[in-house]
Amino acid sequence: MEIKINKGILSLAEGDITKQDTDAIVNAANKSLRGGGGVDGAIHRAGGPKILEECIRAGGCETGEAVITTGGNLKAKYVIHTVGPVYRDGLHNESKLLENAYKNCLKLASSKGVKSIAFPSISTGAYRYPLEEAAEIALNTAITYLKGQTDIELIRFVLFGQKALEVYEKVLKRLI
Repeated sequence: MEIKINKGILSLAEGDITKQDTDAIVNAANKSLRGGGGVDGAIHRAGGPKILEECIRAGGCETGEAVITTGGNLKAKYVIHTVGPVYRDGLHNESKLLENAYKNCLKLASSKGVKSIAFPSISTGAYRYPLEEAAEIALNTAITYLKGQTDIELIRFVLFGQKALEVYEKVLKRLI
């Protein structure tokens, strides 16, 4: 599914984020930026040691913030690493932290001249953020960004599994 917003496109796809041919892909990282499970581990394995070297030099990343590195062996030129919140109960600023993670990735991408970016569903795996709530935050943030600027031409959400894709499609239809 894809929609045009301002001069950009918002796209939803099921697949492997490490195989995206966008200028940048986003890594749902941990604070140490040293690799882990899920999307984080897959990106580090596919991208090779250069990504880890740059992550170590960056010295970590706080929740809601973003750091950029090379794409290493990936098709993408850059990897933007962000740390989403661990979901506790929705009463500990999780929604704002998740919104900031997406916003800060988009701002960093724009500052580097990125025209296309692929996101996973941040915080919805091991960090247990409820998928539908997370999708609404992610999509609202992307829509708002595309309405307000014209430098990023494509924001793609690359989702793991049919269920995640269906949830994102349902939320996007509701938002538009």
